[in-house]
Amino acid sequence: MRPTLTLLDPGLEARVLDEALALLLEPGVKVHEPEAAALLAAAGADVRDGVARIPERVVREALATVPRSFALYDRAGRPAVRYGDGLVQFDPGSCGVAVLDPDTLEHRPSLSADLVRLVRVAEGLDAYAAQSTAVVCGDVPPPIGDLWRLLLVLLNSDKPVVTGGFGIRTTRVMLDMLAIDAGGPEALAARPRAVFDVCPSPPLSWSELGCRALIDLARAGVPAQMVAMPLAGGAAPVTLIGSVVQHAAECLSGIAIHQLAKPGAPIVWGGAPAILDMRSGTTPMGAVETAMIDAAYAQVGRGLGLPTHTYLVGSDAKLVDAQAGMESAWGAVIAALGGVDLVSGAGMLDTLLCQSAEKLVVDAEAIASALRLVRGIETPTETLATASFAAAGPEGRFLELPETRKLFRTEQHLPSAVVERRSYRAWADAGGMDAFAHARQRADALVAAWQPPAIDPTAAAAIVEIARREAEGVGLVGMPGLDGEAIAAG
Repeated sequence: MRPTLTLLDPGLEARVLDEALALLLEPGVKVHEPEAAALLAAAGADVRDGVARIPERVVREALATVPRSFALYDRAGRPAVRYGDGLVQFDPGSCGVAVLDPDTLEHRPSLSADLVRLVRVAEGLDAYAAQSTAVVCGDVPPPIGDLWRLLLVLLNSDKPVVTGGFGIRTTRVMLDMLAIDAGGPEALAARPRAVFDVCPSPPLSWSELGCRALIDLARAGVPAQMVAMPLAGGAAPVTLIGSVVQHAAECLSGIAIHQLAKPGAPIVWGGAPAILDMRSGTTPMGAVETAMIDAAYAQVGRGLGLPTHTYLVGSDAKLVDAQAGMESAWGAVIAALGGVDLVSGAGMLDTLLCQSAEKLVVDAEAIASALRLVRGIETPTETLATASFAAAGPEGRFLELPETRKLFRTEQHLPSAVVERRSYRAWADAGGMDAFAHARQRADALVAAWQPPAIDPTAAAAIVEIARREAEGVGLVGMPGLDGEAIAAG
């Protein structure tokens, strides 16, 4: 039996969809891109004054063409992230603007070198099925910040990548880079290595960038991952269930635009909602209510048979401390019990503003434990316990049994040395390191052990040349994150 978390009974789940469909008619959805509006109008939506009122028929027809499962592939062409197959997988959080400096414990603006370090740490941790464009590189001009992040991931990792474009033009450049890496546009569509986050604007609005991304990704065959972000009490109803309804309406409208652009293109029912803390005015991503909204909207997506995504395992703490451990661990557990296909957010602090390589290491331990939980209690022996008692004898010599040696590694998750389980005396004699010190040591070791990815040199040179051309266009001197690396020579 696999343990699960269900927050909505069938009747409430149906009401969420009914009210979401009602919102698509009144007040409707703002659509700020001409082709998206035209696609909706041609399908039967009433589009006036920038607002699309989308009938249920249009939504249902779009839902019918969404793939129920698909994969992201690693550089070798192997499926590495599987959406819709009942697995729960994790990747680091994206778009941090700061990193936690492990020496000073201060938050400082993130740079290209920081992204390289984060990618190399995540590359060595099995807990992360995919990479992410984890931070904004403060040493790169904003007009090319999105493609630069992708460049650094492609040159430092063989894993799939969760990314996103900051501009219409640069999103297309990023698709060109991915096509080169894959061996051509057709190869990219057949075995996509990346999924692009695409965000509606709460409440009930699709920007020009969001619409254009949905259309361009659909036609390229590259998966889109909707990241709807209702803010309960701020840009969404204050009730958790009201935010779930808004999330559904925003995702349903996005699916309609996406599938009208190209029926059958892969898209994910995802998000990063939050509550609004009325005392501080912040958006606590580590709050249990935020996690509850996530689990509930994922349940709605699963009920529709759709691939799912959410943003958990982040924390609002400022350091990798007890609060960070508490919030990140319950986020991992709730996401795993909720059966979400891909969970982003590991490594993040300060309401997703700050990334930490050391927290990535600690979060990997929480993720491994959460995945052990959802495996449940199994029955690997013929009897549950009686045969073991008979074999152990009256002295209870269970430690000596062959089945103990055979099964303990599958019955138990054995954490790394980051998790301290020795006696106090043994721990003290070994130096008395806390979890952060262990995590820093582990992160440094992973960086030292990193091996360059198996990227084709010709493809690497072509990708670097695209980035170099874009850099020259905005006056960037040098190649941050590549200067001094052998691959920069192309």
